[in-house]
Amino acid sequence: MRYWINRRKFYRRSPTGAEGFSSYEKKVAIKFVEKVGKWVAYALIIFGLLSLWVYSREKKEKIPQNIEVQNPR
Repeated sequence: MRYWINRRKFYRRSPTGAEGFSSYEKKVAIKFVEKVGKWVAYALIIFGLLSLWVYSREKKEKIPQNIEVQNPR
């Protein structure tokens, strides 16, 4: 998501570095959507990291259940 937002920003720039918009309303709306999108992306990254952390903790706490060793006869 962050990649997509930054890529759109990059291609919107002119050779002088200024961003080009067709109207002021579009500029305000796009900037707002991009800002919200970045925060959503950060939240998803944090959620993913927390999910991995919880998964690793649960995996460590799992106690092996009665493992039977078979003796070859």
